[in-house]
Amino acid sequence: MNIPQHLKYSASHEWVLMEGDLAIIGITDYAQKELGDLVFINLPNVDDEMVVDEAFADVESVKAVSDIIAPVNGTIAQVNEELLDAPELINQDAYAAWIVKAKDVTGLDDLLTADQYLELISKEG
Repeated sequence: MNIPQHLKYSASHEWVLMEGDLAIIGITDYAQKELGDLVFINLPNVDDEMVVDEAFADVESVKAVSDIIAPVNGTIAQVNEELLDAPELINQDAYAAWIVKAKDVTGLDDLLTADQYLELISKEG
C-alpha cells in the first residue's frame, strides 16, 4: 500500500499536500483500489466553497458512484480538468492525479499523519 509520509490524510480517504498557500487534494491509493476502475469524475467549479466532511466532487467506477469528501475547508482555486477525459489517471497514480487545489484552507490540524492513516485502513481492511 502506497502511503507517502509527506502528505496528510482524512478518514474518508483523501490526501492533502500544502504547496505555498494552496492545498492540493486527491484520493488515496487505498480509495482508488477499493473503487476499482474509474470511468467518470464530476468536478466542482472554481470558486466553489469546500466544507469539511461534505462532498465536493464524485467519481464513478465500474462498481459504484462515490462522493469525494472535503478533507478541509476552503475555496476551489483550480480543478484538474485532465481527469474529465482520463479519470483512470487516478487509478494509475492516485498521488500524481490531484483533483482540486484549494485556497483559504482551514482544518489542516484535524488531518491524519501517514502512520495514523495506515492504522485506520488496517482496521478497515
